[in-house]
Amino acid sequence: MDTRELQYFVAVAEELHFGRGAQRLGIAQPPLSRTINRLEQRLGVRLLERTSRRVGLTDAGAVLLAEGRVILGALAAAERRTRQAATHRPSLVLATKTAASDELLAKLLDAYAAVPDAVDVQLLLCDMHPHQHLHSGRADVALLHQPYDSTDGLDIEILRTEGQIAVLPTSHPLAGRAHVRMSEVTSLPGLPPARWAALDGTYPDGPGAEVHNQTQLLQLVALGRTTVILPESSRVTLHDGCAAVPVLDAPPVTTVIAWPPHSRSRALATLVRVAVAL
Repeated sequence: MDTRELQYFVAVAEELHFGRGAQRLGIAQPPLSRTINRLEQRLGVRLLERTSRRVGLTDAGAVLLAEGRVILGALAAAERRTRQAATHRPSLVLATKTAASDELLAKLLDAYAAVPDAVDVQLLLCDMHPHQHLHSGRADVALLHQPYDSTDGLDIEILRTEGQIAVLPTSHPLAGRAHVRMSEVTSLPGLPPARWAALDGTYPDGPGAEVHNQTQLLQLVALGRTTVILPESSRVTLHDGCAAVPVLDAPPVTTVIAWPPHSRSRALATLVRVAVAL
């Protein structure tokens, strides 16, 4: 297999659609289909199940998707680090969602900076899906939140587990409650849930506003346009006009530090140790 074949297959396997895969790659659909067919013939296995309505992964295809992400990520990271080495300024790229885990992130950066031989940490702030930057090689390490972020194919260390809060407009009747339950806040009249972008960049149908990051979301809450359930630690980022009420039956959120399993960076290993110690 060559790099181009892997790129083509991963695009289709992640989109589960030949048309969207071709659009993502910036090519026409026929050469994409031919490349996948040749790849299947050479390997002697079926990678994708195609019907008139959908594209799905076979067991073999799921394995190649996981392996292909690792390979392409390692290649992109190798290219980035090679260029970086020419500057004689080693660094790590840490991906995290905008406005998520701010307090933990600040403590981590301060504690790591105090370690002998610490390298520069560049932040890659994402609206959504920071784990994708680990697979693509754009980032060396990321702070992720289970169950919302995928950790498939990554090595992780658990940093903390916490409950969740309902973030409501301060004028709402539930804002003064000591606690609420999920059923009370997921379908409030006049406060439709916001719609987050899926991995393919599309938004689910519904009356709620399309949101790109947590800062935008909290502004909508303060304006009385929506409500949201977030990790307890998000209290520190709340706007004026937002109230936080604990949700008794919300699933816990686990914050992890994650990195590609092929990494052999000493600087990364030190950063992980510092994070776990915190």
